[in-house]
Formats: sequence, C-alpha cells, structure tokens
Amino acid sequence: MNQSKIASLLALAVVSITLLAGCNTIQGAGEDMEQAGQEVQEEASE
Repeated sequence: MNQSKIASLLALAVVSITLLAGCNTIQGAGEDMEQAGQEVQEEASE
C-alpha cells in the first residue's frame, strides 16, 4: 500500500477509536451519530 492509503486508514482508525471511547454503550453511539447527522442537516439548510 502506498503512504496515502496507510495515512487514511490510520486516521480512520483514530477517529473510530475516539468516537467509540466517548460512547459508553451502543445506544450512546447511535445517539451521538444521530446528533451529528442533525447538526450536518441544520448547517446544510442554512
């Protein structure tokens, strides 16, 4: 693999671990994702 793919996979892994560490349960993870989606929709509609 080239360096850009490795860097992308590493960044994805770090983000995933950070998100999962911030959520105590799967339900919490779902709520966090729902909130993030709502914020994106609100920004897009402005």
